[in-house]
Amino acid sequence: MPETPALHISNLSFTYPGAPEPVVRVNALSLAPGEQILLAGTSGRGKSTLLQLIAGLLELAPPTGSGSIEVGGTNLHTLSSARRDLHRGSTIGMIFQTFNLLAGFSALENVMAAMMFSKIPKREHRDRALSLLKSLGLERVQAAPDELSVGQQQRVAVARALACDPVLVLADEPTASLDPENAVIAMDLIQSACRERNAALLCTSHDPRTAERFARRASLDELAASHTLTTSGGH
Repeated sequence: MPETPALHISNLSFTYPGAPEPVVRVNALSLAPGEQILLAGTSGRGKSTLLQLIAGLLELAPPTGSGSIEVGGTNLHTLSSARRDLHRGSTIGMIFQTFNLLAGFSALENVMAAMMFSKIPKREHRDRALSLLKSLGLERVQAAPDELSVGQQQRVAVARALACDPVLVLADEPTASLDPENAVIAMDLIQSACRERNAALLCTSHDPRTAERFARRASLDELAASHTLTTSGGH
């Protein structure tokens, strides 16, 4: 029996209200469980918009949007708002450029917060978050984000993204605010953590150094024209 794709997109088009033409077009894109792809291109080309559509944070409905986006075999855009939140929390992990950690919450609490909209029993949240943070090398689990180094904050962000065993992780320019040394460490961490948990990874970046790490790459222009991807001997 064929394996359900972690992500499947077909005939996607999205236009912001009042805009003269679509900001995102994807003819076809599919990621198998555990597969990793880099979506490359300059800023302002619609990469972040695509990730928000995949996560169901932007509505994909006429007159602004059309097409199909399935995550783990389910089209988020056919679900009610409450069910969409639950499905997103259970199947999608997100890593943001600026981490978006909750101020006033400890590292441990930041990871536990990611499980609020999941099916994981509440009694398991603390132990699960603690185990994940320690597996990623973070010992200061009670520290607030502003008490942690940039590299430690990145580990919290990765732990939060993986807390619910997602089928898909979306990483939006995850190294853009990091120096070259920390950028390498961060991408090593993100890619290896996704591989270990068999989570598919869709990463956006305009950093050419990041491109070298992915065997599968695409630009939005390529995805709009056809399902054309380039291959290299990446990590």
